[in-house]
Amino acid sequence: MPKLFADTAPLKESPEFRRLWIGTSLSAIGAQLTAVAVSLEVYQLTGSTWAVGAVGVVGLIPLVLAGLYGGSVVDAHDRRKVALYSGLVLWAGTAVFALQAWFQLEQVWLLYLVIAVHSAAVGINQPARSAIVPRLVRREMLPAANALTMMTFGLGMTIGPLAAGVLVANVGFGWTYTLDVLTFTAAIWAVVKLPPLPPEGEVRKAGLKSVVEGLQFLRTRPNIRMTFLVDLAAMVLAQPRALMPAIGAVIIGGGEATAGILLASVAGGSFVAAVFSGPLGGIRRHGLAVLWCVVVWGIAVAGFGAVVVMAGRSDAASAGDVSEWLLPAALCLAVAGGADTVSGVFRNTILQSATPDAMRGRLQGIFIVVVAGGPRLGDAVAGGGGEWLGEGFAALAGGIACVCVVGLLHRLQPRFARYDDRHPEP
Repeated sequence: MPKLFADTAPLKESPEFRRLWIGTSLSAIGAQLTAVAVSLEVYQLTGSTWAVGAVGVVGLIPLVLAGLYGGSVVDAHDRRKVALYSGLVLWAGTAVFALQAWFQLEQVWLLYLVIAVHSAAVGINQPARSAIVPRLVRREMLPAANALTMMTFGLGMTIGPLAAGVLVANVGFGWTYTLDVLTFTAAIWAVVKLPPLPPEGEVRKAGLKSVVEGLQFLRTRPNIRMTFLVDLAAMVLAQPRALMPAIGAVIIGGGEATAGILLASVAGGSFVAAVFSGPLGGIRRHGLAVLWCVVVWGIAVAGFGAVVVMAGRSDAASAGDVSEWLLPAALCLAVAGGADTVSGVFRNTILQSATPDAMRGRLQGIFIVVVAGGPRLGDAVAGGGGEWLGEGFAALAGGIACVCVVGLLHRLQPRFARYDDRHPEP
């Protein structure tokens, strides 16, 4: 039975990784409170699914630019300092969210502006944190360390959306954002306690030339490139997040609380998969595992869309009650979340194992552009699809498209399915 559960050896062996993991775990809940609360506040102010989807578009360009440039900064400077300074910007952005809610400014443009700044800081902070992990644990422990990190995000995304729906409905946006301000302090503390972490190997000056070198490296590394492409297929084509407020309001019923439950279901599946991630350490064909996980994600999202289509615009939603379709919808999303977690563990391990330390920041910068930018673009796709096709058909079509594109990518790059972790080839 112990082999079934997540391997905690990295926490026992590395005190630095343990502190970083604890701080990230605490702050992840608050970060999800804010992410969900912003979507709910935009929908409350506008009543538009398209406006909720635009939240992703507004943050996309700053995230892409900062992620690419931030990766070169990570490779040129002490990674602890980069993570600390960008983290302070994130903390300040969250404080602005709280202040605008407390003063009841109710300005959508202000929310969009803070989202843009916040996204730029994420584009620098996340590559720095990800590039730090391989310096804190041994290479053979990377799958276990990544599984523990995914557990952290799964926990945050499980508790955060549920709590956000309840908090917004009962105590308002001000207190919801303020809790994130408090919990993010834990993440800052964890980075402060890290030792200096200057980059190893040949150090390049941060700038456009360094960014181009990272892109050229990726162009010649098909296995690493495939980890990005399959994730984009999942997150751009089959990301149902922007549909949740409308589904809760007019289809399944329950409003903000139902939107929180649906979002938490994805994270709940993610958390359960991370808890029972022990067997992942014995899997060597990481590329094949990634392909199957993304296919399962697409099928699960399509199933969720089919449930929403069958639910229709029920009388229960009109009366303010919750439809019986909530449970099957939540189960589909839980399966999707579990598949995404396993995919994330192996994609990150491939990237960390097959990339030299001197290039790791830039590749992690591209990685964060994909994993954070893809869902934001997916929000826009889903928001537009929801307005045009209806929320259920938008999710159904997106899931099917995801599976088809993954099949096409496999035919174009069959080598990826043969990737063996014992002999990592970029």
